[in-house]
Parts: sequence; C-alpha cells; structure tokens
Amino acid sequence: MTPYAVPADELQFQFFRSSGPGGQNVNKVATAVRLRFDVRNSTSLPPDVKERLLRLAASRLTDDGVILIEARRFRTQERNREDALARLTAWIAKAAAAPRPRRPTGPSPASRQRRLLAKQRHSAAKRRRRPVRDTE
Repeated sequence: MTPYAVPADELQFQFFRSSGPGGQNVNKVATAVRLRFDVRNSTSLPPDVKERLLRLAASRLTDDGVILIEARRFRTQERNREDALARLTAWIAKAAAAPRPRRPTGPSPASRQRRLLAKQRHSAAKRRRRPVRDTE
C-alpha cells in the first residue's frame, strides 16, 4: 500500500464501450474505464514523488502532465475501475520509494590479482618475440 492517499476529487473516470468479446451486451454497456490523474496539479503528492511518477509513467502522459490509464481487461465496469486504480496505486508506490544512492565500489583483490597475472603473461609473450642477443 502507498503511504500517499490520492483524494477522489483528483481522479476522473470516463467509461466507454470496450472492444472484444462481450456477448449481447458488447454494443450496449460501457464497461471499459479511462482513468485520468493530473500529476502536476496534484496536492496530495510531494514534489519529489511527482517527478519520479512523471518519469515512470512517461508513456502514459499527456502534454499537460495527466496520466491516462485505460482498463478493459474485465467485463464489468467496477472490476475495470478497480484495475485502473490498482495500476495507479502501484505506480505511486513505486515512485514513493526513493532510489538508493549508488556507492562507488573498487576492484576486488581477486580481480586485481587476475589483472596483474594477465599483464605478466602478456609481457612474457612480448619478451619471447624479441630477437635473441649474444652474451659473449
């Protein structure tokens, strides 16, 4: 669950007819849901969470900073509405988790040893290619 609760007045639901199978109701019942959430003008999210959410949902974003989520997986309007809310909640939860800072790491002692051995092997191979000198 997310630590941030989005009030219902910041969410807009639009219902429309879903494509695909539906039997006799397919041309009569608007079961698909389009959820609109205006991230930029939301008062329920802190600015850092908004920025991360805008980056996460970039493919579902309009030019005005509104996230559009379409849910048409289920045959009932209520289940599609819950599905859209669950997806928005998951995105907000993912954006609420601050990324861990990267700590630079150094090479391990074993990798240092392998590097030095490889240099020694390469150096020995090059040494063997040199012309032999007379020591007399």
